[in-house]
Amino acid sequence: MKVLLADDDPVSRIMVRVPLLRLGYEVREVADGEQAWALLQNEPFSIMITDWLMPRLDGPGLIQRIRNADLPNYLYSILLTSKDAKDDIIAGLDAGADDYLSKPLHPNELRARISIATRIIDLETRLRAERDTDALTSLRNRRAISAAGHAELSRAARERTPLSVVLVDIDHFKQVNDRHGHQAGDQALRLVATTITQNLRPYDSVGRWGGEEILLLLPNTTSEHAASVSERVRSAIATTPLILETGEAVPLSVSMGLASTDSVDLTQFEPLLQCADSALYYAKQHGRDQVVIYQPAPSSSHYSSFQK
Repeated sequence: MKVLLADDDPVSRIMVRVPLLRLGYEVREVADGEQAWALLQNEPFSIMITDWLMPRLDGPGLIQRIRNADLPNYLYSILLTSKDAKDDIIAGLDAGADDYLSKPLHPNELRARISIATRIIDLETRLRAERDTDALTSLRNRRAISAAGHAELSRAARERTPLSVVLVDIDHFKQVNDRHGHQAGDQALRLVATTITQNLRPYDSVGRWGGEEILLLLPNTTSEHAASVSERVRSAIATTPLILETGEAVPLSVSMGLASTDSVDLTQFEPLLQCADSALYYAKQHGRDQVVIYQPAPSSSHYSSFQK
C-alpha cells in the first residue's frame, strides 16, 4: 500500500518513513503541499500523512484541495501536527483530515493509526469493487468505465498523449439467445469479455457498456496502434467459439468502432464516445466482424475500415 508523506522537515520525514517501511508500506516523500498535489495528479495513493505547517501550501489547505477535487479513489489523510489545542485539532478535522498524529511522534501511535487507516481503505476498496463491477462479466460496469474514461481523457490532455476508445458489439447476439437460450447468451458474453481482457495490455481498461456492448479504453495509443490492438482482439474472438454443454461449437464475432484523440480534437468524453459509436454503426452496416476507425477527414467518407 502506497503512502504519500508531505513534510518540509527532513528529520520528521525520517521519523515517519522508517517505521512505515518496516511495516511493509511503500512511501513517497515530498517537502510541501504543492509538491504533494502535483504527485497526486499522476500517482494513486491510499494514505497521505501531511504536516500542518509547510511552505507554499500547508496541510489543511492541501487536504481541502484534495476533498474538493474529483480524485478517482478516496485518499485517507492524516494530519501531523505539534498543535495540541482542541480548537486546532477540530480545525484540522473540519478541513477534511480523517485523523491526526501529534508531534513529537510516537512510533506505536503511528503504527496504531496507520493500521486504522489500512482497515478503512481495505473496506472502501471492497465496497468500491462491488459497486463498480458488472455481475455477469466481472468487468467494470457502465458507471465505472465511464468514470475511467473521463479520468483517462483528462490525463491524456494533461500529458498531451493520445487516448483511443473502442466500442465492441457482439454480432448477431440475439440469434445466439433465440437459438440456444439466454444461458448460452450469458456464456457468450462472458467468453467475449474474457477473451478481450486476455488480449489487452495491462494498462488498458475494459467495461460492459450495456447489453452486448463492451467499451475499451486504450491510453497513450494512436488510432493506428489502437487498430492493431483491436484487430488482435477481433481475431481472438473469431477463433474462440462458444462450446455448449451438448458439444456444439457456436462461432462468435464482433464489430468494433474506434475513435482516437489523435484524429478527433475533442476534450469531452461523450463526443469521443459518440464518434466510436458512429464507427461501430458503420461496421455493423457494412459486413460486421471488422474494426472501423472514425476519421473526420475532408473526404466523402468519415470512416476507414481496418481490414480483417
